[in-house]
Amino acid sequence: MVIRASRLLQVAAATAVLASTSPARAATDIALWHAMSGELGRQLEKLTSDFNASQSDYRIVPSYKGNYTETVTAAIFAFRSRGQPAIVQVNEVATATMTAAKGAIYPVFSLMRDLNEPFSPDAYLPAVSGYYTDATGNLLSFPFNASTPILYYNKTMFRDAGLDPEKPPKTWPELGLAAKRLRARGAVCGFTTSWPSWIHVENFSAFHNLPLATRTNGFAGLDAELTINNATLVRHVAQLAEWQKDKVFDYSGRGQSAEPRFQNGECGIFIGSSATRADIKANSKFEIGYGMMPYWPDVKDAPQNSIIGGATLWVLRDRPRDEYKGVARFFAYLSQPGVQAAWHQNTGYLPITRAAFELTRAQGFYERNPGSAISFEEITLHPPTDNSKGIRLGSFVLIRGAIEDELEQAFAGKKGAQAALDSAVERGNKLLRQFERASPDR
Repeated sequence: MVIRASRLLQVAAATAVLASTSPARAATDIALWHAMSGELGRQLEKLTSDFNASQSDYRIVPSYKGNYTETVTAAIFAFRSRGQPAIVQVNEVATATMTAAKGAIYPVFSLMRDLNEPFSPDAYLPAVSGYYTDATGNLLSFPFNASTPILYYNKTMFRDAGLDPEKPPKTWPELGLAAKRLRARGAVCGFTTSWPSWIHVENFSAFHNLPLATRTNGFAGLDAELTINNATLVRHVAQLAEWQKDKVFDYSGRGQSAEPRFQNGECGIFIGSSATRADIKANSKFEIGYGMMPYWPDVKDAPQNSIIGGATLWVLRDRPRDEYKGVARFFAYLSQPGVQAAWHQNTGYLPITRAAFELTRAQGFYERNPGSAISFEEITLHPPTDNSKGIRLGSFVLIRGAIEDELEQAFAGKKGAQAALDSAVERGNKLLRQFERASPDR
């Protein structure tokens, strides 16, 4: 009996050792294709690593695929060969294109419901989430990196020009006067901006509560038509063109090409993305001031609220169900106030929930970093209207290019503002009709 009991103990011990050394169930890998390079890419890597470390069932595997256009194109080609990722990052202007691809996307509201993950649409900022909802308010993609234009100014140059360094210009007339003072003091240019269509057409329209297009800026149907040749926008573009003659305003090109001109002290005022705040602060050798976008004070509903740029995370169809469980878990993780607050603070992107904003404020971040709350204040200035909740127009990447072609003609004095915007409307509407004819919903 003693020998038998001893033998049983030996077998039990050996079994326990084997159990402890047998491999655990491997985590399910989930591919996330994205367009973030440099510091933003490193922050994304950290974000996914933190999620992976928080649990052992799933592993988000981020892969940089180039800029936004290259990333979306790669995902489309991969889908055709059934090698698509579960998650792809898509910029905001491609929302209508993604929405039209109904057989290829797994709407986020359906995903979270199907996988029983906590999800409260009301927790997300309406000015952010509203950009990515369907006609009934259901969230189609997960808001991830959202930015909005804000005003930056060189406090040192303001002092030298006799301007109050603690008072950013609030209106376009005030900005014009300040820019003229800067030029008179020797500045190469008074002010410049990045992303000309995003700032001077898309956000200008929202901030003045003006429709960019019919059919609720495209949210109500594919048969929308552009309305950017209205009197208010024509006046604005005409004023920019007039200021351009004396470098009070100096056009610096598309995308972010204007930003270095502010950083190196050429231009005293700059309007650009809130997400470039950290980069501007790191590369400028002068004291920076911050303000909201200017507005024309005689426009009845101005200022309304700004709209966003950036991107969201879209979920693609035809992946294993276990991957979708991990995607839903990842989105729930990203929505946590602490996670979202850290992402906001480390990148300069907007917090997507009010809870994340309140936590960031309670942590003293805004007090330690002046100007960092302006983007949130601007985008939540008033509840979004049909004119200021976003844009849902097909082929908008191409439309934006046509708009910027025409703005350049106006700034160069080759076309009047009315003619330039009339041409932008004509070209843009042709693209909208092509998209409408190609849509499966037609």
